[in-house]
Amino acid sequence: MLTLHLVRHAPTVRNHERRYPFPHEDPPLSPEGEALARRLVLPAADVVFASPRARVRQTAALAGFPEVLDAPALVEARFGVMAGLTWADLEARHGEAPRTWIDTLSDPQSPLGPPGGETGQAFHGRVQAWLDALPEEGAVLAFAHSGTLQAALRLTVGLGAVVTPPGTRVTLERAGGPWWLSALVPPG
Repeated sequence: MLTLHLVRHAPTVRNHERRYPFPHEDPPLSPEGEALARRLVLPAADVVFASPRARVRQTAALAGFPEVLDAPALVEARFGVMAGLTWADLEARHGEAPRTWIDTLSDPQSPLGPPGGETGQAFHGRVQAWLDALPEEGAVLAFAHSGTLQAALRLTVGLGAVVTPPGTRVTLERAGGPWWLSALVPPG
């Protein structure tokens, strides 16, 4: 059996501002984020992966996992014209269009996404490729981003709507067949 623990990184100042990230942007954790990362109680694992972004690696290190394997597939989605903006900013500039952009980015089959950003197919395709490359058994711990964690939930157990605040841990399991969700633990 394979047990996969996915952890959303602790918060940054940009997370508190609720702004969509730029692909090149890599802010450190906020002081509150550092404190949250230190409080995370996570299970032991045979292998630990992390998105290459500093905020994710900082979360892993502060949670007690300084040695991680690089997993570029776990990088957050590319948001194109949405990057740097809040939802209110987006609605003020683009009306109803941002809802369509997020819906298409959240659809694993969609050839669309935010202008200048990633499509739903491309985003979910890279997450699926990473999931497919996991070992058949053992325990895997992976530090990632909110969008990546939500994409993994859509692809494995079909969960389409879930809130994943910074520090959330999701545990998925698979025994030679379909995945199942065994835990969704909010930060505490």
